[in-house]
Amino acid sequence: MKEKSFFLKHEGNGNDIFRFGYALGLVRIDDLCLSNLQATLIFKDMPESYDINQQIYQAGQNLVSFAQMLNYFIDPAYRKGNLSRISDMHVKIGRPVSFRIDDDLTAMPEGVGVTDEVIKYMLGILLSEKNLSIVLDEENPQDVDTAFEWKEQGVNFRLNVFRDRDGLAFVMRVLASVIPPIQEVGLPSEQIWKDISALKRGLVLVTGVTGSGKSTTISSLINHINLYRKARIITLEDPVEFLFKSESSMVSQRQVGQDVPSFSSGLRSALRENPDIIFVGEIRDTETASLALSAAETGHLVFSTLHTRDAKGALSRIVDMFPSEQTKSLCLQLSFSLSYVLSQKLVPRADGNGRILAMEVLKNVPALGNLIRTGNWQQVYSTMETQSKEGMMTMEQHLLHLYQHNIITKESAIAYTNEASLLERLG
Repeated sequence: MKEKSFFLKHEGNGNDIFRFGYALGLVRIDDLCLSNLQATLIFKDMPESYDINQQIYQAGQNLVSFAQMLNYFIDPAYRKGNLSRISDMHVKIGRPVSFRIDDDLTAMPEGVGVTDEVIKYMLGILLSEKNLSIVLDEENPQDVDTAFEWKEQGVNFRLNVFRDRDGLAFVMRVLASVIPPIQEVGLPSEQIWKDISALKRGLVLVTGVTGSGKSTTISSLINHINLYRKARIITLEDPVEFLFKSESSMVSQRQVGQDVPSFSSGLRSALRENPDIIFVGEIRDTETASLALSAAETGHLVFSTLHTRDAKGALSRIVDMFPSEQTKSLCLQLSFSLSYVLSQKLVPRADGNGRILAMEVLKNVPALGNLIRTGNWQQVYSTMETQSKEGMMTMEQHLLHLYQHNIITKESAIAYTNEASLLERLG
């Protein structure tokens, strides 16, 4: 149970002061300063305390607690190895609580439409006092991005709270508590992760849409290095998802917005801290891209992510971040700095038991380096197709392999392809 703050009248000057109550300490309570009028409006009709085990939501003939809803994330029936097949919980007024299972949004069995009262109670459990006041302020509505730790089960979530036409809504994404061994991630070949984990310098990009497992792939690669190399590793993340324990390496994890103000400022600081490996959670702007390229070029191994559907798109995305007059020099720098681009998707298994990784692998071999230097993106795909002996693989080649081994269906292979050429090969 988490207690809500309450007010005491200060007799000396008539100002309201706050006293915060702490029960189970589910989340951190931040400092909050509100006027008496604001607080009265915001917390009107809110309960005095919040209990994660309080039965609040109707599902069929039963009332269930928020803890029972969260139990879906750890239910063995919805797990594949160390990972949950359920990635997200979606809650909005007027609709049943829903879960994203194997990428499909599925309503909770016999769940009713969520009411305003129920969603506010859930948010009372999930949010700090400060963030709760922000989302309840109807006159100045703001989204809240934060994290929630389910301490009883040791499970962490990324949380986004917002408003739509019906009122409050939120999405929770589960963060895996165990970093899977790189051997279990599902890269197309063992040689790929062995080569990457042995790199001393260079830029390794992992790309894909949101929810495609980019963080899992990078974290598994970094943790393999952590286990077997004596190195200094610094990560810059928003938010921190997997927790690393220093093994053979020394690892420092820094969260954007908490430990550093931005990826670019964190990267600039990291370069003064004698790192061997740097993980930049995402390249979002020109400054971060420039620093990442320079770091890779000057002897550091840099990992990062981009939201592109294929490896070729990652190259043009980096270059397009900069003014056109810098294109020639950027292509030259990228040809020297880049080591690998791994572009990935999670594809439904034919047996219906979760999803499997399908990956495109671009390796900066001499033939590809020449194309990058000249900005000849049109020839990248065909070069990847013909350079399989160098360790490269197109998405279509990997999808075809998975289909031919009865791991995915023909329909899934077609649905997840980047190039229409796959249709001809499937017949």
